[in-house]
Amino acid sequence: MAGTVTHDPPPAAGGGRQGGPLIVTEDAGLLDDLLRLCAAAGATPEVHHGVPEQRGSWEAAPLVLVGDDAARRVRGAARRRGVVLVGRDQDDPGVWRRAVEIGADHVLMLPDGEQWLVDRIADVAEGVGRPALTVGVLGGRGGAGASTLACALAVTSAREGLRTLLVDADPLGGGLDVVLGGETAEGLRWPAFAASRGRVGGGALEESLPELHSLRVLSWDRGDCVTVPPQAVRAVLAAARRGGGAVVVDLPRRVDSGVAEILAQLDLALLVVPAELRAVAAAGRVASAVGMVLRDLRVAVRGPYAPGLDDREVARLLGLPLVGDVPVEPGLQHPSGSGRPPGAAGRSPLARFCREFWERALVEARAA
Repeated sequence: MAGTVTHDPPPAAGGGRQGGPLIVTEDAGLLDDLLRLCAAAGATPEVHHGVPEQRGSWEAAPLVLVGDDAARRVRGAARRRGVVLVGRDQDDPGVWRRAVEIGADHVLMLPDGEQWLVDRIADVAEGVGRPALTVGVLGGRGGAGASTLACALAVTSAREGLRTLLVDADPLGGGLDVVLGGETAEGLRWPAFAASRGRVGGGALEESLPELHSLRVLSWDRGDCVTVPPQAVRAVLAAARRGGGAVVVDLPRRVDSGVAEILAQLDLALLVVPAELRAVAAAGRVASAVGMVLRDLRVAVRGPYAPGLDDREVARLLGLPLVGDVPVEPGLQHPSGSGRPPGAAGRSPLARFCREFWERALVEARAA
């Protein structure tokens, strides 16, 4: 149970991690529960038995969790927002009086209020800033080059200094960590998050993933698991977006419940279409399927071009906005064996295409 006494604490200003909450309690069992919830939210708290003696600690903490046993000891502390009184006795009417006496915003009873508290701790630990610009990439047909473009966009974003996370949403695609030459890199893959529910800490997620070419990669392992429950997909992608910067998602062409969760969180998606008529026809069916969920779908055309086709004609046939012509980068026909990921050559036509895309997309995002 969570009850509001006065008002919610304001969001932390700006992005970035803000630090952990202040815990005030002498109840060992309650402290164990609160430490567990802080760990689940990816936060490291400061623990005291009463109001901290260090000047400013009480006032500066982004969130204060006061055990019901400690309410009397903090009664004289300076009034501030973001104080939560935490107890376990659902039937104690005096808890509301004690909450008013210490100026608490909320009264929380464990274990019922655990998920609410994890969410609140994660909010203050991670800060509340602009979410990541989240871009999906999918092929109009098999072999369209969507995975290559997704990797190139992510590599380019990281090279430009953006915090970048690359998400492989296609369990049958062979693994983007392989494309980036990091199939043996340490870190978690999708199956490790299959049991995720509710809130996933963004900082903890990022630190748990393999780091390749200055970006984080969430891919699939080589095991038999090829599905993750939709609620876990929703929680993981939401955590990825909260960190800001850019998130690039390599999408499959089918739309199942997990993919629908991703599509709902995308800011835009690029449909990669080879410039030949059968590919355009296949891409039209893909666009119809994802268009039921996706708000902003654009087409990126890849040559060589069939007679009578150019990128504008492909976009017209599909009825989609045109991003441009995706250059073919020499040496990437077999990227996993090249030792160089797509987009790594900063002056290549593909890298230039990706850089110009990000420049336009970021301007659009700021103006929105």
